[in-house]
Amino acid sequence: MPSPVNRQWLLASRPSGMVGPQHLTLREQPLPEPGAGEIVVRTRLLSLDPANRAWMSPVPTYKAPVAPGDVMHGFALGEVVASKVTDIAVGDLVDGMLGWQDYAVMKPADVTRRDGRYRPEALMGVLGITGLTAYYGLREVGRPKPGETVLVSAAAGAVGSIAAQIARIEGCRVVGTAGGPEKCAWLTDTLGLDAAIDYKSADLRRALKEACPRGIDVYFDNTGGAVLQAALYQMNMGGRIVCCGNLSQYNAEKPEPGPIGVPGLLVVKRLRMEGFIVMDYFATRPQAEATLAKWIEEGRLKAAEDIVDGLEKAPEALAELFAGRNRGKLLVRVS
Repeated sequence: MPSPVNRQWLLASRPSGMVGPQHLTLREQPLPEPGAGEIVVRTRLLSLDPANRAWMSPVPTYKAPVAPGDVMHGFALGEVVASKVTDIAVGDLVDGMLGWQDYAVMKPADVTRRDGRYRPEALMGVLGITGLTAYYGLREVGRPKPGETVLVSAAAGAVGSIAAQIARIEGCRVVGTAGGPEKCAWLTDTLGLDAAIDYKSADLRRALKEACPRGIDVYFDNTGGAVLQAALYQMNMGGRIVCCGNLSQYNAEKPEPGPIGVPGLLVVKRLRMEGFIVMDYFATRPQAEATLAKWIEEGRLKAAEDIVDGLEKAPEALAELFAGRNRGKLLVRVS
């Protein structure tokens, strides 16, 4: 039975340092009704991502920050339960910025209808924004060539695990960084990476030299910080650095300076260091999703998901994300 209320997580205060449950507060509201030209979506799966922390900051990113007292921003998949539009029906699956809540009132332009033939978890992970971020970041920005060496940081995470596998599919030597020996073993034994580096215990400069004896041609950067610093010195002439995230700095009370060597190393080695936003490439989204789905069907691409049950657990799960305890895509099953 539908919940008699709409539970909503609100931003209580902006974090300074590590985010935690104390920065959010739970509110219960009546079930919403759609107005003309609107739909009501019942959230099924909520995505937890490093971007959640960035949106809590007062500094705008590619979208406006969430204000204290507002529903926490969050990308989610849901089922339409009420509709006052002609092209979206009750029962349709859609995704969009539904927020941390049971029900969301949305405009059709703000959601994307999804194919119910696929698992909902896959639609939120490898066949959703996560997989597309890895796909476009690596193929359109990094542009790896067969035989090149690709380094991926946070390679056991949602985007990193997909990006690393795509690099392998492209015929590259792939090295990933992750936290702890268990994650590193998973990268090599299950995902098929050529080498994995435990950034928590390794001397990164030395470890990268050993794992990448021919240097690094493409670095898919999810973390910034120490891994980026070490990778810069190992980049080959004409190398490409794909700036996807800055995970190591999101919870820093004071951002670290650097990296050292910029712009000097970029000039001397003719490096290209480029950021991107996945939505910039959505003109070819159907083709990209079809390619990812084909790789899954062929067994060439594995999707890892870490699922937490219950909207009430979302704040604790977000803190766990930054503690590095998840593997693959972190989702909250809301309904």
